[in-house]
Amino acid sequence: MRNNSLPFAFFEGKIFPVEQAKVSIMTSSLQYGITVLEGIPSYISADKKYITIFKLPDYYKSFLNSLKIINQFIKYDIRTLEKITFSLLKKNQPKTNCYFRLLAYAKNYKIGANLNKLDYDFALYMIPLDEYITRKKGLKMTISNWIKIDDNVIPSHAQIAGSYMNSSLAKAEAIRLGFDDALMLTQNGHLTHGVFNFFIVRDRTLITPPGYVDTFDGIFNKTIIELAIDLGIPVQEKNIDRTEVYIADEAFITGIGSHLVWIIEVDGRKIGNGIIGPITAQIRKLFLNIVKGKENRYSKWLTKVNLN
Repeated sequence: MRNNSLPFAFFEGKIFPVEQAKVSIMTSSLQYGITVLEGIPSYISADKKYITIFKLPDYYKSFLNSLKIINQFIKYDIRTLEKITFSLLKKNQPKTNCYFRLLAYAKNYKIGANLNKLDYDFALYMIPLDEYITRKKGLKMTISNWIKIDDNVIPSHAQIAGSYMNSSLAKAEAIRLGFDDALMLTQNGHLTHGVFNFFIVRDRTLITPPGYVDTFDGIFNKTIIELAIDLGIPVQEKNIDRTEVYIADEAFITGIGSHLVWIIEVDGRKIGNGIIGPITAQIRKLFLNIVKGKENRYSKWLTKVNLN
């Protein structure tokens, strides 16, 4: 069963049918949540002849940095990982926008939570990405009762599978209460980035939590800040309190799957006019034009791969 993935995956050094890309239930990664994750978005051309991958080297650098943080390594460098990506892309021959899921997992069969003497390997598969790009509805969010994990508890600057339990609990609680998703607070009571990056707009200034606060380095976060500056929009990276969110003129989240989705309500308080705000719309339009190849000044962010 492919579970909506494309038919082939890279696994144990080769490209296999995705159904054959399997690990044992005894692996340390499965038992202790020590898999390292990353995701990369890509976009099909109108004529279906090529795919454009967004910030490919940056995502692989982030992926390898996550491994470095937990003192683990794989045998591939960035250039080799890029070549693997191109090979899998051509093998799968996608007909739509796609999401690459990167995994670095411990193959060892060990009982006991211990990161020493582990052998990590790399796997890669692809799934369609169209669902979020065409989204026409804003989000109703809540500020979760669950607190974001502190970097001194689990390294929040690395994307580690086990740490996703934190945001999973928050999202499950939000959905159970009738919301679409959850925002999270730090131990000090400030809004923070979660599996997505968070922004508000007040008095035509874009405001986002500092990148160093208990979160992995978001490539989308840096991208949005750069685009806002290019558009002449003032940007502040500062602590955001709960009540400041309630009185924001606009709010939105960004991420690999969601791209940029506006927030229309937080904890029952309407954000702005309850529709996408003008600054959010301006940034979103520019970003979508970039990934469609309509903004030549940002072409350095894009890797074009012919599918022939």
